[in-house]
Amino acid sequence: MKKPWLAFYPEGVPYEVTAPSSSVFDLLKDSADLHPNKVAVLEGNNPTTYLELKCMAEGLAASLYENGFRKGDLLAIMLPNCFEYILSFYAVQRLGGTVVQVNPMYQPRELENLLEDSGAKWFISHQAQVQKIEKIGYKEKLHILIADGDRGEDSSLYFWVDNGKNEPPIIGMDVDNDIAILQYTGGTTGKPKGVMISHYNVVCNLYQNKVSSPEEANGNVWERVIGMAPMFHAMGLTIMITTIFRGGTYYPILKFDLNIVVDTIKKIQPTVFSGSPTMYIALLNHPGLKAEDLSAIKSFGSGSAPLSVEVMKAFEEKTSVPITESYGLSEATTMTHKNPSNGVRKPGSIGIPVPSTDCRIVDIETGTKDVLLGEKGELLIKGPQIMKGYWKNKTETEKTLKNGWLYTGDLAVMDQDGYFYIVGRKKDMIIAGGYNIYPLEIEEVLYKLPEVKEVCVYGIPDKYRVETVKAAIVLKENTTITEKEVEEWCNEHLARYKVPRYIEFREELPKTAVGKILRTKLIEIEKDRLVNN
Repeated sequence: MKKPWLAFYPEGVPYEVTAPSSSVFDLLKDSADLHPNKVAVLEGNNPTTYLELKCMAEGLAASLYENGFRKGDLLAIMLPNCFEYILSFYAVQRLGGTVVQVNPMYQPRELENLLEDSGAKWFISHQAQVQKIEKIGYKEKLHILIADGDRGEDSSLYFWVDNGKNEPPIIGMDVDNDIAILQYTGGTTGKPKGVMISHYNVVCNLYQNKVSSPEEANGNVWERVIGMAPMFHAMGLTIMITTIFRGGTYYPILKFDLNIVVDTIKKIQPTVFSGSPTMYIALLNHPGLKAEDLSAIKSFGSGSAPLSVEVMKAFEEKTSVPITESYGLSEATTMTHKNPSNGVRKPGSIGIPVPSTDCRIVDIETGTKDVLLGEKGELLIKGPQIMKGYWKNKTETEKTLKNGWLYTGDLAVMDQDGYFYIVGRKKDMIIAGGYNIYPLEIEEVLYKLPEVKEVCVYGIPDKYRVETVKAAIVLKENTTITEKEVEEWCNEHLARYKVPRYIEFREELPKTAVGKILRTKLIEIEKDRLVNN
């Protein structure tokens, strides 16, 4: 199969990546050996060097082992972005265990579903979360460590860090198959599925990203990194691991609070900024953020959802530094595509596959026939970063992994140069009056309106057309626009069948923890309205 994207790899980028057979903990160990006295994590005014982080993780690992934790055991971490998350994560990796990612915002029912599915017997959280454990009757079923507990109490995380009596044993690792992370995904569309990510998945994806940017070899671009995307999410975790892998300093922020993020940017002058489109929109509209505040940033990255070209242009006008849009998903560790940072960049595209990654676009009906160049279809991906499968879910694994190909569920187009464009989700496609309508195309048109801050387009039931198009819009502060004006704008720029029949102005849009707009939540709200009416 032809791979036209290879011709657009910048000089120095290999077609294939060679990654060592390292464990995730080996990456921390290597960084600690290279720069032991450099600050790895700075939380508030509390710096922790690489050597200190490694030693503390080994101390916690020693206590875990002495209390029965063994290779392959699962430990659930239910923490926001904080030093204790990082410490716990690497302690588990030191013993060849699996970290189960838990959203701290989960309510008891959601938490119970995850614990039941994963079978985790170890649990680390803040004290405030323990009542959720008690409510679902799991307190006696788990070994619970409290991240913010009194250091002298035997349930305190730091008590265990301080009291590991012996150096933890050397663990024989099968990096290709041992599961480092169980990343739950798909909770907005049904029962969450545990994505099994191996050590090699993680390490290889880190090297794929690194070799894709040979210009970063001169100086550490990842010198200072703000950890604002939550680490319990695949994107946020990858940013943290990458910072440690690259030998930078990671600044965890408890949650995305716009004013705190802006103050932190001004204070630490980050060199890397990675965020979701809604984070860029928020920063773009913050009156206190000036271009000079962003002057130290050498690399802007956007992921988790498509970034509007209009938002991209507006942000780049402010900073004069290009945003590198990339693409990935939990099932692919995170990254599969990236716009070359020093090559041909096509705004609006997700770029080209990273080294050692192959792609196809197949027809929606059969999922087996490659579509013609420029035609829409489902994006398939193959590479060493692809998950091992879904935890204890053979049926869903077989639906998603076929002959080594990951069926992403995303609809895409490839141009003649091998650059890919995401046009929507397979399940989000609106079928109205026999036409296939892609929400992203309509959203891109709506973002061109100067009054529009955020927008989400989705299909709602229609007796005649089966579905019809609705747009939920959040306006910028101190601006106004009418439904009629929006409709007139769309009529000028879209075929009639694509023009939203319904327009709703909202104060905010529902989002995930990393700021990805929840189209499915808006559809659920619409269905509830129909039922209640």
